Amino acid sequence: MSPIIILLVICLYFLMLVGISWYTSRNADQNSYYIGNKNSIWWLVALGMISDSLSGVTFISVPGNVLNDKFSYMQVVFGYVIGNFITAYVLLPLYYRLNLTSIYSYLGQRFGEVSQKTGSFYFLLSRTLGAAARLYLAAGVLQTFLFEPFGIPFTVSVCIIIGLILIYTYRGGIKSLVWTDALQSFFLLSALFITLFNLYFYINWDTAWSIATQNGFNRLFVWDWAPSNNFFKMIIGGILVAVTMTGMDQNMMQKNLSCKNIGEARKNILSYNSTLIFINFFFLSLGVLLYVYAQQQSISLPLKDGKVFTDGVFPFMAFEHLGKWAGLIFIVGLTAATFSSADSVLTTLTTSFCIDFLKFNPDKTESNSQRMQRHFIHVVFAFLILISMLVISKINGGAIINTILKLAGYTYGPLLGMFAFGIFTKFKIFDKLVIAVCVAAPILTYYIDSYFLIYTNGFQLGFLNLALNGLLTFTGLLIIKKSF
Repeated sequence: MSPIIILLVICLYFLMLVGISWYTSRNADQNSYYIGNKNSIWWLVALGMISDSLSGVTFISVPGNVLNDKFSYMQVVFGYVIGNFITAYVLLPLYYRLNLTSIYSYLGQRFGEVSQKTGSFYFLLSRTLGAAARLYLAAGVLQTFLFEPFGIPFTVSVCIIIGLILIYTYRGGIKSLVWTDALQSFFLLSALFITLFNLYFYINWDTAWSIATQNGFNRLFVWDWAPSNNFFKMIIGGILVAVTMTGMDQNMMQKNLSCKNIGEARKNILSYNSTLIFINFFFLSLGVLLYVYAQQQSISLPLKDGKVFTDGVFPFMAFEHLGKWAGLIFIVGLTAATFSSADSVLTTLTTSFCIDFLKFNPDKTESNSQRMQRHFIHVVFAFLILISMLVISKINGGAIINTILKLAGYTYGPLLGMFAFGIFTKFKIFDKLVIAVCVAAPILTYYIDSYFLIYTNGFQLGFLNLALNGLLTFTGLLIIKKSF
C-alpha cells in the first residue's frame, strides 16, 4: 500500500479527533478536564473503556502470540471478568462515597499523605511505562509502513505521534476523551470484524480445522503447574490484574467517576465487562486464522533473532497477503489503537500528579498559574512517554503483551496491598514507613520469582507475581501498623 494513502488516512482520522475535541472542549474548565463536570454519558464511557483496555497490544500482540500460548490467554480473560465485578461492587462505591477525583486520595484519607503520594507514584510509573510499551508497538508498525518510506527516523516519527496526541488532549481532558475514545473503540472493533470477514474468503476451510488442531491452537486450558500460563495462575492473576489495572487505576476510573452517579458508573463497568470474553475470543480467533492461512499458502513469516516475530505477523499478513483493502483496514484499526492508548493516559497522569502531589482542588476555580502548571505537566508526561518508548525500542524482545503484564505485576502489587489493607483492616500505620514497604515488596517479588525459576525445575510464577507482591506489601503494612 502506498505510504501516501496511509498518511492521508491518518491525517483525516486525526482531523476528525481534533474537530471532536474542539467541539466538546469549548468553555472547558478545570472541572471539565478532571471529571467532565460529572455529566458523562455512561454508555459512551463504557464504549471508550474498550479501546482503553485493548489498545494496539490486543490489536497486534494478542493475535500474534497465539503461536506461543495458543488459546490459553482466554484463561486470564475469565479472570478479568470476575475482577471487574469486584471493582463494580467494592471499589466503585468506595470512590463515590468519598467523592474522589483522584482515587489515591482514599489512601491519603485512610493512612496519610505519604501513602497517597506513594500510591500515586506507582500509578504514574506503571502507566507511563505501560502507555509507552503500548504506543511503541503501534509506532513500530507505522514506522515500517509509513515513516521509513519517507526516510523519517524512528525518533522523529515517535515525536510526531506524541505531538498529535498532545494537540487534541491539551485542553479538553476527560470531557473530550469520553467522546474521542468511544469513537476510537468503534473503529478498532470495526477493523477487527472486517478483517475476520475478509479472511473468510482466503481460508481453505476444508483443511483449516485440522491445521489448527495439529498446531494446538485450540488448546484453552493449561493444567501443568510449571508454565506461567497454568490455569490457576492465569485465573487468579486475571482477577487481580482487573482489580488493579481497572479498579485501582486512575486512568480507568477517572472516566467512571465522571458519570452522573454510581448507578450509571456501575452500568458502564458491567456493560464493558460483558464484552471482554467475546472481543478477546475474536482477537485470538483472528490469530489462529492468520497462522492457518500462512501454513496453507506456505508463507514465510517475519523473523526476529531466528524466531517468528509474533508482533509482526498481523501487520505483515495485512499488508502483504490479504489484498489491497486489508492494509487500509489495518491502518484504521491501528491508528485508533495508537491514539487511544496514550490520550487518556496523558490526561489521567496529569490529574493524578496535580491532585496527589500539587494538591489542586478540582472543585475550586483554577488560577492562571495552576492552569499553566497543569499544561506544563501534561507536556512533561508526554515527554516521559516518548523517552520510555525509545528505551523500550532498544530492549524489547518477544510479545509486548507479556512484557506489559509482567511489568504490571511489579508496579501494581504495592497498590493492591495498600488498598486491600485499607479496606479489610482497621489498623492505622506509620505513614512515613510506607515507602520502605512499597519498595521492598517488588524487589523481594523479583528475587522470589527468580528463585522459583532456578531451583524448582522451571516453575514460573507468571501472573502470581502480582499476588505475591500484594501479599508482601500487605504483610509489610502489618509490620508497621500502630498498636494504639
